[in-house]
Amino acid sequence: MHANISTPIDPIPAVRKPRAYLGVNHETVGSDLLSVLAVVADPGMVLGRTFSTRLARVTPDGWYPISWMLDLLELLDQRVGQMGLRQMGRKVFRTTHADFVRQTCYSARDILYGLDDLYRRANRGDQIGGWTMMDFGPGRATMECTAPHHCSMAEGLLCEALMAVGVPAVVTQTECFRRGAESCVYEISSAFVGHEWSGERLT
Repeated sequence: MHANISTPIDPIPAVRKPRAYLGVNHETVGSDLLSVLAVVADPGMVLGRTFSTRLARVTPDGWYPISWMLDLLELLDQRVGQMGLRQMGRKVFRTTHADFVRQTCYSARDILYGLDDLYRRANRGDQIGGWTMMDFGPGRATMECTAPHHCSMAEGLLCEALMAVGVPAVVTQTECFRRGAESCVYEISSAFVGHEWSGERLT
């Protein structure tokens, strides 16, 4: 059952930020914000008047305070849960990054090593965190994330990004800044170990 707009929204909890994240003038692109429409059928009922009115003013190419996104993600965590946030992460990739990736990436390696660049296409500001490769091998990788977004959304985005190059993968979070760690760490594994993963072809 959807929440009615008259139902009080639980206060948005204060959430820790990752190591070294200050978020000076951090803004996010509007298409990311609008991806919430993929997980809620009626924004007015699910999000309440304040958030639905705010979303109605958003344009895909505009830039907006990161707090708009972070508060929205926390509310969605309350209202639709982690599966809904993963779905939103997939939608964020499809609406903001898919066209660019289809033109520039051809393997899982391209996706994972280019993940920080994708993040900065949709986020701007100083000391806004990002993605770092920690380990990469056949069919496996370890990524560190110091961006402030909800982890479930990041998992959905990662899975969808890898599917864009034809590499289904399992993404497992091993550390989480929301649970006291300095950053989020993701283990990515796939049955694909050949050129689809590494970008290298045998000669």
